[in-house]
Amino acid sequence: MIRFALLASTALLAACATTTTDPLLAPPEMQAPAAEAPAPAPVDQAAALKTFFDDYDKAELATSPLSKAYRAIKDGDYGKLDEFGEAAALANRALDQRTVEAMQARFDRAALRPDDQLSYDLLVYRNQRSASIFPYRRNAYVFDQMNGAQADIPAFLINIHKVESEADARDYISRIRATGPFIDQAVAEAAEREKQGVLPPKWVFAQVIDQSKNIVSGAPFDRGADNDVFADFKGKVAKLSIPQASKDALIGDARTALTGSVGPAYQRLVASLTAQSARAGTDDGIWRFKDGAAQYQALLNYYTTTKLTGDQIHALGLAQVARIHGEMDAIRKQVGFKGNLSQFFAHIRDGKQYYYPNTPAGKQRYLDESLKAQAQVQAALPRYFGRLPKTALLIKAVEPFREKNAGKAFYQDPPPDGSRPGTYYVNLYDMRNMPSVEVEALYCHEGIPGHHLQGALLSELGEGEVPPFRQFSGYTATDEGWGLYAEKLCKEMGLYTDPYRDFGRLQLELHRAIRLVVDSGLHHKRWSRERAIKYVEDNSADAKGGIVKAIERYIVYPGQATAYMVGKLKIEELRARAKAALGAKYDDRGFHDTVLLAGSMPLDLLEARVDGWIARTKG
Repeated sequence: MIRFALLASTALLAACATTTTDPLLAPPEMQAPAAEAPAPAPVDQAAALKTFFDDYDKAELATSPLSKAYRAIKDGDYGKLDEFGEAAALANRALDQRTVEAMQARFDRAALRPDDQLSYDLLVYRNQRSASIFPYRRNAYVFDQMNGAQADIPAFLINIHKVESEADARDYISRIRATGPFIDQAVAEAAEREKQGVLPPKWVFAQVIDQSKNIVSGAPFDRGADNDVFADFKGKVAKLSIPQASKDALIGDARTALTGSVGPAYQRLVASLTAQSARAGTDDGIWRFKDGAAQYQALLNYYTTTKLTGDQIHALGLAQVARIHGEMDAIRKQVGFKGNLSQFFAHIRDGKQYYYPNTPAGKQRYLDESLKAQAQVQAALPRYFGRLPKTALLIKAVEPFREKNAGKAFYQDPPPDGSRPGTYYVNLYDMRNMPSVEVEALYCHEGIPGHHLQGALLSELGEGEVPPFRQFSGYTATDEGWGLYAEKLCKEMGLYTDPYRDFGRLQLELHRAIRLVVDSGLHHKRWSRERAIKYVEDNSADAKGGIVKAIERYIVYPGQATAYMVGKLKIEELRARAKAALGAKYDDRGFHDTVLLAGSMPLDLLEARVDGWIARTKG
């Protein structure tokens, strides 16, 4: 699931602007000296806190033109990219710390309303969480096959930058021009991190180089069809109601920006990556960094919002794998397969009948089956949710320029004004990595009742329902835990009537359980990439190509994948607790609205919120 500020929070670090209406949120050098003042009149603490949070949101947005665009905000920054590098990271950290200190100095938590107390606690937690991984920020890879400006900027331009006027088109061109300097800044930062011993494993470089070359292939860089960015720009300009001469001028300027800024920058990037590749090692886990063990524990805490250690994560994974194997074996017996579970895995993995053809027709069929699942789930939603989303869901294939190295599926939230739908991206590059038995469960995770219901409901919250920092940021354990929980909820909603589709659901759940084992294996127990791949091959029906891609994801994204199962188990535990405590008073609509409508939060605060709902419902 991709939140609005994803780029600003990963590879594209934002610079801290100094414009804010709240003087306590301004940097110290811009704060006015203290002066004698009359005693203030009593103020409405709820209104004052809301204003404080709104000012914080404005201060954060001022650092990130990209985050503004994700929220469909157009202003003087619409033609800009974010700042990149260490200065920007330090400024953002200072803003967060300054904001929490100002809140604690100004507001008495005990005097606030319960929901404002939750916001207060969440902002404190958010700051502490950010601080916990900040010391390891330069251990992250600037470029890898999952993250990095080489793919993030083109994806942003194509999917997020709207062109509704000639001015918007000019801003698009401005962002194309800014791409060259941004890439150069990222290359410089990657060189600094190499000096500290931080390089991705050797196998990463070929994929990033391949991505980078794809971006600058085709017109206007060479002969052939337009490359994806140029084609997108032309398509958006073609829809404008302006004279053809103006359109031609815009296209000419875009061509010049691409060939003058983007092309040379990507050539420099490829040269730098090629040189670094020759110096890269073959070890995969972050244990190899001087502070890698502490970093991995911090990342586990960050993503799962728990204190689980690497050993505990590993043991939990092994236990969940064993449980799911038992449920899968029951399906094996149900369908009358004569071999053992390992042989059934091989039968599903290798059976051509479980994959659509790797053709345009086969890819369209996968999309059509996803739409069919959407229609079935949509009809059942009112029985399970009190508030339903209004924003449309678009199901589309991942763009060609990034499909080879992208994950199998992901979701992009809509902006709060509803001007862009929520989008479920499904990777149809190689249909041998997309078993047909998983099509329903994958849709349920990324679409409805998974991330789209979750993300659209948050984007549609009215003014003042939750502060912006709760509406537009998330916690992996809660968000991805919900997605995994939603896969199973779809079984109650009438999907998976074919036992092979139910096996596909379990296969995706197994995939998340295995993550606990292999992620901790790679980064805590010093497993090699090959050992992790072999573990998945021996314990699942995952397609070979999908296994390799998944393991490579966990290598460059340590800790993140462990949060899915941890979050799902907690949500299931809370639902079972609510049913047991409330009996006939229990209502799924009340439970699910309680989980979703207050914004994402760490699991302990989610537990407290559900316990409060249980107590109120009991009466």
